[in-house]
Amino acid sequence: MNLILEALSWLGRGENWLGDSGIFVRAGQHLLFVFLVVGISAAIALPIGLFTGHTGKWKNLVLSATGAARAVPTLGVLTLAGLWLGIGWQAPLLALVALAIPPILAGAYSGVISAQGTTVEAARAIGLTEKQILTQLEIPVGAPLILAGLRSALLQVIATATLAAYTANLGLGRFLYVGLKTREYGQMIGGALIVVALALVCDLALGAVQGRVSRRLGAQKASVL
Repeated sequence: MNLILEALSWLGRGENWLGDSGIFVRAGQHLLFVFLVVGISAAIALPIGLFTGHTGKWKNLVLSATGAARAVPTLGVLTLAGLWLGIGWQAPLLALVALAIPPILAGAYSGVISAQGTTVEAARAIGLTEKQILTQLEIPVGAPLILAGLRSALLQVIATATLAAYTANLGLGRFLYVGLKTREYGQMIGGALIVVALALVCDLALGAVQGRVSRRLGAQKASVL
């Protein structure tokens, strides 16, 4: 209970929110780093997932690689990357991209295959090209699952990006790292609470987008029927 009160006291002090190392700046750094990681991961994973789901090529390889990547500890990857790349943001970037790719890849693949069946065969029968089938049928129908993969990756990266503080002076993880090192546990818990708050806000925002897409898809299906 005392630790919670210390955390609330730390959060309530205005000087902790301002300045180059304040909460506002650290939160901005954290979000920018998270968006960079998810953007790079999506640029890699989405094309592979969409292609594999549409064509069926590399299916076993992609699924096996995705399962194996999920089992790799992020801290271990960060340690190896840090030894290789040295101090800086590059090591956590590499480790977090490896963390974010599997859920995005799985979401893209699952989204595409969820649209396949008689509808796709009918689209081919009326003369749609493979590109048209993918962009006009499979991606729109699979959009909720694709967004679910992005949502999962974003939440994982927001939480795990705190590890970036071990090799780089950025993000909310600095509060956790410094608080643990100096035994200022109020600062440590306060930083963790801000990370949780960021994750909840992002989850609500993406959940609203995902729900809207699902409702629009349901309305389109109803109109067709």
